[in-house]
Amino acid sequence: MNRKLGNHQRRARLVVRHHLAAPADGPEQVAESLVALHATDPATVHLSVLARSAASTTDVERALYDDRTLVRMLGMRRTMFVVPRGLVPVVQAACADDIAIRERKQLIKHLATADLEGDLDAWLAEVEEGAHAALRAREPAFAQQVADGEPRLRTEIVMAAGKPYEARGYITNRVLFLLAARGRIVRGRPRGTWLSTQYAWSTTETWLPGLEPVDAETARVELARRWLRAFGPAPVADLKWWTGWTAGQVKKTLTAIGPVEVDLDDGPGIALPGDDEPVPEPGPVAALLPALDPTPMGWQDRSWFLGAHQARLFDRTGNIGPTVWWDGRIVGGWAQRPDGDIAIRLLEDIGADGTTAVDAAAERLHGRLGGVTVIPKFRTPVERDLSS
Repeated sequence: MNRKLGNHQRRARLVVRHHLAAPADGPEQVAESLVALHATDPATVHLSVLARSAASTTDVERALYDDRTLVRMLGMRRTMFVVPRGLVPVVQAACADDIAIRERKQLIKHLATADLEGDLDAWLAEVEEGAHAALRAREPAFAQQVADGEPRLRTEIVMAAGKPYEARGYITNRVLFLLAARGRIVRGRPRGTWLSTQYAWSTTETWLPGLEPVDAETARVELARRWLRAFGPAPVADLKWWTGWTAGQVKKTLTAIGPVEVDLDDGPGIALPGDDEPVPEPGPVAALLPALDPTPMGWQDRSWFLGAHQARLFDRTGNIGPTVWWDGRIVGGWAQRPDGDIAIRLLEDIGADGTTAVDAAAERLHGRLGGVTVIPKFRTPVERDLSS
């Protein structure tokens, strides 16, 4: 008979392992505990660390750009993440290499709209090498500076030809994206503040010397183990969604791991071998997590901690906004007003103690932001309403 690990146990693990109950030592431990930090919106990385440690935004920048113990890279589901340095080869082999193959094929299709002759695959390979050489001669460098050294990056292509939303543009960012997906170049320090999305590029051998490649099967096993430790027990479907792997890749990876089958409240799930024992449940804890935080984005099925709040806290494409947590559950949303004050909206009654704890968490966050106002890249109903 499988062990029963219901929602209370899952929420207890979430609170403890995701450092909502006790602070992490710093940005690196936060990232290790959550496998990776969502980085589509640069603010998420910083706010996710602030929610779980005493580290400042300056500490996060130091880890990213000075110590380089954290690295921004393309990863699971073609999404941008910040990962611990040691995990870079794992995410590269487990996810990014497959993404790069698909992206390259797509770019070659678009190159057919340009005024080029001959073998487009060979032409693109030459441009990739030229762009890499141009970056190496200038690094760190922004996209325009790389294009100055490889003029073919300013080749114009047409996207969605013949459609109402047809667009034309240079291939500069597409080629740099492809080189990054292949693990050859890395996004470095941004232009401006920690909220900026304009990153300088460096070659990987300069930014991260000494990285050793990992074979794909070994990498997928390591990544799945880390996910199960951080987000298990969970249904297999959640692992497939989070990684973006095919069903065949998931099956082969789990065969190598040999996970323990458990019974969740809503159906079967899996856990790492030896990790199916009940854990002590912490007391209720309040937390304010940012938009796209890795905790709520760790599972496809969020019903066990989200309840009926999805319509008000997510946008139409599945991006979650800033959330208020109490006792391992999402109970509301939050936003910053133009003056920087934090506004809270509870979507259910959590009692006087819960409300007091949430207000205290909001006050702490307001003080730590130092007057910076963050507007999420993806807006959600509650966030829009509170921020106006």
